[in-house]
Amino acid sequence: MTFVLGEYMFTGQGAAEIAADVERAVGQGALAPGAALPPLRELAARLGVNPNTVAAAYRLLRDRGVIETAGRRGSRVRPRPVTTARDEIRPAVPAGARDLSTGNPDLALLPPLSPALAAAAARHAERPTLYGAPPVDEELEALARAAFDADGVPDGPVAVTSGSLDAIERALTGHLRPGDTVAVEDPGWGSVFDIVPALGMRAVPVAVDDDGPRPEDVDRALRQGARALIVTDRGQNPTGATISAGRARELRTVLAAHPEVLVVDDDHVHGLTGLPLHPLAGSTRHWMLVRSTAKAYGPDLRLAVLTGDPVTVDRVRGRLRLGPGWVSHLLQHTVAHLWRTGAVDVPAVSAAYAARRDALVGALADHGMAAHGRSGMNVWVPVPDETGAVTRLLHAGWAVAPGARFRLASPPGIRITVSPVAVAEVPALADAVADAVRPRRTGRYG
Repeated sequence: MTFVLGEYMFTGQGAAEIAADVERAVGQGALAPGAALPPLRELAARLGVNPNTVAAAYRLLRDRGVIETAGRRGSRVRPRPVTTARDEIRPAVPAGARDLSTGNPDLALLPPLSPALAAAAARHAERPTLYGAPPVDEELEALARAAFDADGVPDGPVAVTSGSLDAIERALTGHLRPGDTVAVEDPGWGSVFDIVPALGMRAVPVAVDDDGPRPEDVDRALRQGARALIVTDRGQNPTGATISAGRARELRTVLAAHPEVLVVDDDHVHGLTGLPLHPLAGSTRHWMLVRSTAKAYGPDLRLAVLTGDPVTVDRVRGRLRLGPGWVSHLLQHTVAHLWRTGAVDVPAVSAAYAARRDALVGALADHGMAAHGRSGMNVWVPVPDETGAVTRLLHAGWAVAPGARFRLASPPGIRITVSPVAVAEVPALADAVADAVRPRRTGRYG
């Protein structure tokens, strides 16, 4: 049987059939984001099935991140279904415009990979990695553990994944189940906003200032039942926030009252910032700190090292073992060579990004505009009208990222990646931002 909602006809007799039909309709645009789904009993009656069948179909859709349920308010298609990644919220960059929207590092600050790749290939020729080999290269593990120790990260086993998000996903699935709540930074990393609902979990926003997540918001989220907290220690995307020593103490105090919460520290800018690390690792029984190589050594070097409590690391390793098995030892040997030889001049790279961020934040302040960029490669600018600001900047020759990619409940803003900008270009960029955010009442945009 079928049931028509607007121009869409629900079909199916089993839970899997109904769920697949709805998911296909969302992916094709027949059911728009935010569209309300029929009440369980109403849809069951129209399809001629048991209400429990429709309930099971809705659970499948929720677990896949397609719909969200709100008790008596019913179910509806998520505003951002998992079939549409937040990275797709970006302006089309016209020819000749400067693209400051991607979040990519400055190519000139990345180390050459040829020597490291050649060394990895030579090692492979001498001692190729075969089935049954340990999943983590011995040298990489020792270097990672030494770096963790130097930064005051608690002792724990080391694992390797294909990037930070890979580690975060495996840790969440290892500890939580569909329907659980995850506390996330807001503004925050759009990929986390995507992966949490894709796992059938619900993201609850935690406000962020320049010192990191606000303790009162974290406390509220945990009291409301959040079973995990994901924080960025340094170079927070998009705001550049860095957890200070004082903020870390406050957050550890909050977490001490919730010992069963999984705490994930994301230190994705390791290798390109000289700011000290103040992790929350060890504040609860289950924790993980993960470091990606993407920003300091290149986005295509898909590798991250992590440590954590033995249970969490074992669960991450177990899920990796059931899927790809391990991260290529060629990549592991390459990263070990880069670390061992000091391929990145961290103070110089950190200073280069800081000069651009500080110049832009200062120039915007001269225009009477607040902006944030304590660390990393981005500057976050609060704006009253994202769409207008992004559009006017495009016409002025600058492409920036709309804040919608990085927000759940926080106010509007734009993210500007400073990697492609020279310090000498900052005044012109700041003038364009000021004109775009506060356009004149006359002329083209009046």
